[in-house]
Amino acid sequence: MFYASWCGHSKNAAPDWKRFATNFKGIIKVGAVDSENNPTVTQRFSVQGFPTIVIFGDNKHSPKPYTGGRDIDHLNKEALRELTSLVKSRTGSGSSDDSDKDDVIELTDSNFDEMVLNSQEPWLVEFFAPWCGHCKNLKPHWDKAARELKGTVKLAALDATVHSRMAQKYGIRGYPTIKFFPAGPKTDDPIDYDGARSADAIVAWAMEKADASAPAPEIVELTSASILKEACEDRPLCIISVFPMLFDCQSECRKKYLDLLKSEADKFKKQKWGWIWTEALKHSNLENALDIGGSGYPAMVAVHGRKKKRTTLRGAYSSAGVHDFLRQLSVGGATLPLYDVNSLPEIKTVEPWDGKDAQPIEEQDDDDLKVEL
Repeated sequence: MFYASWCGHSKNAAPDWKRFATNFKGIIKVGAVDSENNPTVTQRFSVQGFPTIVIFGDNKHSPKPYTGGRDIDHLNKEALRELTSLVKSRTGSGSSDDSDKDDVIELTDSNFDEMVLNSQEPWLVEFFAPWCGHCKNLKPHWDKAARELKGTVKLAALDATVHSRMAQKYGIRGYPTIKFFPAGPKTDDPIDYDGARSADAIVAWAMEKADASAPAPEIVELTSASILKEACEDRPLCIISVFPMLFDCQSECRKKYLDLLKSEADKFKKQKWGWIWTEALKHSNLENALDIGGSGYPAMVAVHGRKKKRTTLRGAYSSAGVHDFLRQLSVGGATLPLYDVNSLPEIKTVEPWDGKDAQPIEEQDDDDLKVEL
């Protein structure tokens, strides 16, 4: 398990992880990596959030992410499945559990549009033929992958010899053919699966595509206390940007900063961070509490709401500077200085930016300033 000491989810998982290690002592090696102090190994296995559990099965060169529950019952069940799978693969006996089959969704010509095309979730669909030998060989791997991806990517199967309308629509010429329909609005041009036909390869490929196709996190303007609470108390970290006042950085300038922020948020969307922005001096009590703005604007600070810690971007607010700062945060931020946050202040409700330039202040006519003597 890769963990971070500041991560609440890591702390919550620790007791069951220790019990799990005790249960399987001498059978399965159970370890933990402090990602803050071991950034190299954390980066090597593309860890983006905490805690992340990685399973090193029979093939140590092909680890796979664990996506199930982190409580002791789920961990025990997963360990038993892995041990059973290992024994079966080495002895060449046995087949997939019947329960795995229930995780593969059966598609037809009549339900395809409703279930897949009208869904906002990612789907991986196998077009097969019952007589196809390669399809039969794939089936246990497909069943296992469906179980491991449950709740992340929906796996389905469509008998193309019976439901030919959908097979023709997607140009199916051979079996099995696997196509990926990303999250969000669906198109008529799904992505062809080009990985190996093993459960581990299917899971890894689907996870990568699901992460890549997930919508970018929303960049929210700080206009009320509820926005700050949702971003900073209910997320692993919240990233707060303070832009210059509109008079100093008009709409075109501000939109460039927002575009930069949206681009970087998309790159780190797997972290599940909160992202908010505000204008300089609009919430001066927040700036004072987080000690930002003293070196000018724009400014950025990352806040761990539950742990009451913060760290500030010290470099340039540029694509390179912001990306490097966020990258360090994503692997634990071991090299970044941390400071205490006594408490987040009460946020007043303000009107959101209307997207326009600041209006110039009208000068008063001299006649209005005359004083009758």
